Amino acid sequence: MDKQDRPRRPTISDVAAAAGVSPKTVSRVINNEPGVRAELADQVLAAVSKLGFRRNTMASSLRSGGQTATIGLIIEDLANPFYSTIAATVANIARTHDTHLITVSSEENPELEQRQFLQLCQRRVDGMIIVPAGSDHSYTRPEVEMGMRMVFLDRPPSGILADSVVIDNAAGARAGIVDLLKDGHRRIGVVIDSPVIYTARERLAGVRSALAEAGIPYDDALVRVGVTNPDEAAHAVATMLDGVDPPTAFFTGNNRSTIGAIQELYRRDSDAALLGFDDFELATLMPRPLTVIAYDVQELGRAATLRLFERIGGDTSWPSETVIPTHLVQRGVQLLKS
Repeated sequence: MDKQDRPRRPTISDVAAAAGVSPKTVSRVINNEPGVRAELADQVLAAVSKLGFRRNTMASSLRSGGQTATIGLIIEDLANPFYSTIAATVANIARTHDTHLITVSSEENPELEQRQFLQLCQRRVDGMIIVPAGSDHSYTRPEVEMGMRMVFLDRPPSGILADSVVIDNAAGARAGIVDLLKDGHRRIGVVIDSPVIYTARERLAGVRSALAEAGIPYDDALVRVGVTNPDEAAHAVATMLDGVDPPTAFFTGNNRSTIGAIQELYRRDSDAALLGFDDFELATLMPRPLTVIAYDVQELGRAATLRLFERIGGDTSWPSETVIPTHLVQRGVQLLKS
């Protein structure tokens, strides 16, 4: 269909012409304003129905200085089950508030995060939930000073005071390493993302804390940082297993690294223990036992979204940090057989 042949969306002027009234009368009727005679209102509503007119609620809200009933969510990667669960949780709660959700991905790129933040501001969203990719969020200050509400999720902001909802990363990693140490492991390989990222840095701190408390030196030769996907994790595990004194256990810093580690350990039929941060949907079906550091992902999204709606509703209290606890869970297909 050529562009000129495509049906055109009806306007207020079209409705006014069909109803035989002025555009101002149409505006008053669709905005439920007083001062319009019943017969004229009926004419307008009949024309609206006949033409399929849809009121532009966002434009109306902007003209009146009101809210747009939209919020934004900036996350990393929708393909990751962690972030897709977060997005679904936020969307479900937004729906109960008659609010639409706009979700965008920063792809762990600070510059892209900043552009998306400003674009969402241009769309006049009522507030935002942000999984930060960058380490400096002072760029948000002008918008915050003009009333933008924000809640940071999974990682706290830097350079500005704002609400945040985070996982107890260090305590979770520490508890997991302590569990491995109790099982007699002393050489524990660590596969983790870049310590520049808050979650990776906190989880690595938990590892170091547990080792220090046990009197075990931290060995850089057993640590691989900057691991971002399953293939890189598998390679990291392989290089450590091929070493002269290989680890007897591994700690992986997120669900994607855990999957890569499982692939390599299974391929080698290795009996090395595996501890992974983040539970994941098919963990119980993995072909070998493993321990995961789990937490309630939906609660993470729920807490952030409810806090955002509190801010949108007028809460002006001091910014707060909500910490979601973790716990250890045994996974793996062999457990199902026992």
